[in-house]
Amino acid sequence: MELALVLLVVFIALAFEYINGFHDTANSIATVVATKVLSPGQAVLLAATTNLIGALAGTAVAKTIASGLIDTNVVAVTPVVLICALLGAVIWNLITWWWGLPSSSSHALVGGLSGAALAAAHDNWHAIIWAQGGAHWWGEKGVLPKVVLPMVTSPVAGFILGFLLMGLLFSLMEFLGSRTGRLQKLGRTRFANAFFGKAQLVSASAMGLSHGLNDAQKTMGIIALALAGATASGTLDHVPSWLHFLRIEEDASRQFEIATWIKVLCALIMAAGTAVGGWRIIKTLGHKIVKLHPINGFAAESASASIILTASHFGIPVSTTHNISAAILGVGVAKRANAIRWTIVERMLWAWILTLPITGALAWLMVRAARLLGWAE
Repeated sequence: MELALVLLVVFIALAFEYINGFHDTANSIATVVATKVLSPGQAVLLAATTNLIGALAGTAVAKTIASGLIDTNVVAVTPVVLICALLGAVIWNLITWWWGLPSSSSHALVGGLSGAALAAAHDNWHAIIWAQGGAHWWGEKGVLPKVVLPMVTSPVAGFILGFLLMGLLFSLMEFLGSRTGRLQKLGRTRFANAFFGKAQLVSASAMGLSHGLNDAQKTMGIIALALAGATASGTLDHVPSWLHFLRIEEDASRQFEIATWIKVLCALIMAAGTAVGGWRIIKTLGHKIVKLHPINGFAAESASASIILTASHFGIPVSTTHNISAAILGVGVAKRANAIRWTIVERMLWAWILTLPITGALAWLMVRAARLLGWAE
């Protein structure tokens, strides 16, 4: 029974990663598809490749998810707790995907973990690490420095950077136009489209790399956490020899090394989700907010990737959704404020605000229900 629960955690975690592909990987390639620099199939292939490279490049975010948000001295993170946390995130992701809203899979997972841990600890709020240790906020553990603060600051930074970069590119194009006399409309000439179309291949690759380095690691952290706990408890002691790869030995679990098979599997599952269901989100980000050209896509992707790569270095699980959306808004405002469809933006903001409390509440209710049914203590 315990082994079945551990395997169920892995399965649901991979389902979450697949659904993450609907949302966040779709976000990472929305602009390059919208500007028609790449076809959807080419963009998915690019995303899969760069996600895989990013997923193999580090484990800082995975460590934050696995050990920096929930105090395991207060509450036991059992397979049932992880299942409820993941289901809370999955349900909300499916709802927002159906509505075509680019909500945050990152915050859905954090909300689910927090709500499930709170219920498992019998509503002891100390089960959640709010802020702990570190000489600077980026070196601290906890929901406040690692999730809530970046949830506000990273989109603001993405908006500002997108706005400034777009303004700089517009100024450069205007300068070149005054010198050559041939550029009639900024960012829409053959020269601009050809140049920034090629440049967007680089910026789109950077988006995929940053997404793999940040988002793909979140599910890796959940799977590694479940397998490390199962190994330590002896649940995997008597598995068949062909399942020995599931074991995470004591030294590895202490340092929290992520097995290569977990990294590769998560990256591939995420790419599959993008290929199957990501186009609802791509339509919202790439077409409904503001009309994009290659120069706009390059600016938005460059700004967003810069923010996410910086956050990944410090182990901060930021939202790809929030950052690329904010960068697109910054680029759109630099173009002209009335180019933005603000009703779409309002719907997105509500999805952002509600993600943490709703996923937390869903996971809390499921743990309470599991306890009533005798499935959890």
